[in-house]
Amino acid sequence: MSEDRSGGIPAPDPDENRRQVLYWRLLARLFDPEEQASLEAASVAVVEDIGLPSALLDPGASVDSVMQRHPELAAEFDGLMTPGPDEEGTRDRAAEVRRAALVSKVLLNVFATGSGTVTAEQLARWQSDAGWLERALGCRPGDLRGGGGRRAGAGGGVSPTGTGVGGPAPDLSRLIPEIGPELGSIEAGLVKRMHLREVLADPALASRLTPSMSLIEQLLRDKDNLSGVALANAKALIRRYVDEVAQVLRSQVEKATVGDIDRSVPPKRVFRNLDLDRTIWKNLTNWSPEEERLYVDRLYYRHTSRRTTPQRLIVVVDQSGSMVDSMVNCTILASIFAGLPKVDVHLIAYDTQALDLTPWSHDPFETLLRTKLGGGTDGTVAMALAQPKIAEPRNTVVVWISDFYEWRTDELFESMAAIHRSGAKFIPVGSVTSSGRGSVNPWFREKFKDLGTPVISGHIKKLVHELKTFLT
Repeated sequence: MSEDRSGGIPAPDPDENRRQVLYWRLLARLFDPEEQASLEAASVAVVEDIGLPSALLDPGASVDSVMQRHPELAAEFDGLMTPGPDEEGTRDRAAEVRRAALVSKVLLNVFATGSGTVTAEQLARWQSDAGWLERALGCRPGDLRGGGGRRAGAGGGVSPTGTGVGGPAPDLSRLIPEIGPELGSIEAGLVKRMHLREVLADPALASRLTPSMSLIEQLLRDKDNLSGVALANAKALIRRYVDEVAQVLRSQVEKATVGDIDRSVPPKRVFRNLDLDRTIWKNLTNWSPEEERLYVDRLYYRHTSRRTTPQRLIVVVDQSGSMVDSMVNCTILASIFAGLPKVDVHLIAYDTQALDLTPWSHDPFETLLRTKLGGGTDGTVAMALAQPKIAEPRNTVVVWISDFYEWRTDELFESMAAIHRSGAKFIPVGSVTSSGRGSVNPWFREKFKDLGTPVISGHIKKLVHELKTFLT
C-alpha cells in the first residue's frame, strides 16, 4: 500500500487489485458457468496489461493449446502453486498477479467440467490439463492421479508429459488436502458421462482415449457387453495401460532391496567381477621400485551371487468395486514377481466367489480379462483356496489385499491368524494405489495390529519393499 499525501490514508495497491480481480473471476466461473461481463472485461484488461495472452481467459482453450502458441510460458508452470521462500518478508506483487493469471487458467480448466455428455477428445483434453495442474503443484503429470507420470498428453505441441519439478513429489497435505483423490474422482465422473460403447466402436474416437484407472475400471466392468471392434479397442486400451503400469512397477521392484551376498559360493572369475583395488592392495609387496612395476601373484574377484531360497507367493485380491485400483496394481505386481527365479506365484481373486487365476498370473492382461468387478465380499471362499497352497509355511508369504469389510469377520480373521501362527508371512494390505487412498475396516485394522501384522496402506512401494525383502 502507498500513502496518500492529502490525508495519510494508504492508497490501494494496483497489483493487489489486479490479483483480486483475477481470483474473483475464477470463483465466479467455478460456481456459475454464466460469465460476469464486468469481471470478464476487467480480467482481460489485467492480463493484457501485464503482457500475457488473453487466451488464458478462454475456458474453451486447453492449456496445451495456449502453450502451443506461447511455449515460453510452459516453464512457468513448474512448481507454480508450491510455496516458495519469502525473502526478507517482502512480496513481489507484480509476480503474484502473473501467477494468479496462470493459476486461474489451470484451475478453471480442471475443476469446471460442466455437465452433459463427454467426448473422447474432451476427456483427453481434461487429462492433459490435469497434468499441467500436477506440474504446477510440483509433481510429474499423472502422479496425483496414481499414474506415476506415465500418461501421455493429448494432442501435439507442448505437452506436460515427462516434465515437471525434479526430485520427489512434495507433501501437499497442508497445501491442498486430498487433491489426488479429488482429481481421480473428477476423472471418473467424466468417464461415466461418456457414451463409452459408441466411442469404442469408432476407431478414430477410441484412438483419442488416454488410458487411466477410471477408464480401465469402466472397461473391465463393461467388457462382457462389448463385441467386435468395440471389444478389440477396449482390449487394446487395457493392454496399453497394463504395459505402462508394469514398466513403472518393474523399475520399483528392480530398485528395491535384494538378498544378501552368498559368500559360500566362489566368485566367478570373469573380468567384470575383478576387484581391482583389493588386487593391488594384496600385491603391494611385489612392487619393484627399480622397474616401477607391480607384479601380481593373485587376482581377487567380487562375490556377486546372492542367497536365494525357493519361495511361494500367494496373492489374494478383493475384486469388489471399491478395490479396482488395487486389483490392477497387484495383478501386475504378481506377474512381475512370477518372472523372478525361484518364486512360485499363486493369484486368487474373490468377491462372494473365489477364482484361482494362477494359470494366468504371468500375464496381467489375461488375468484382468477374467475378473468380474463388483458384488459383495466373502473372504472365507478365498481362504478355502489359499490355505491348501501353503505347503511350506516358512517359505511362504500370503498377501491379502482388501478393505476387509467382510460378512464373516471372526471366521476369516481366525483363519488369517492361523496362517501367521504357522510360520508363514502374512501381509494384510488395505490400499496399494499410487495415491495411497483407501479405507480399511477399523475392526480388522486393530486385530491385525494386535497380531503383529499391521495393515500396509499407502504407496505401492511399501508392498514392493516387503515382498522383495522376503522373496530374495
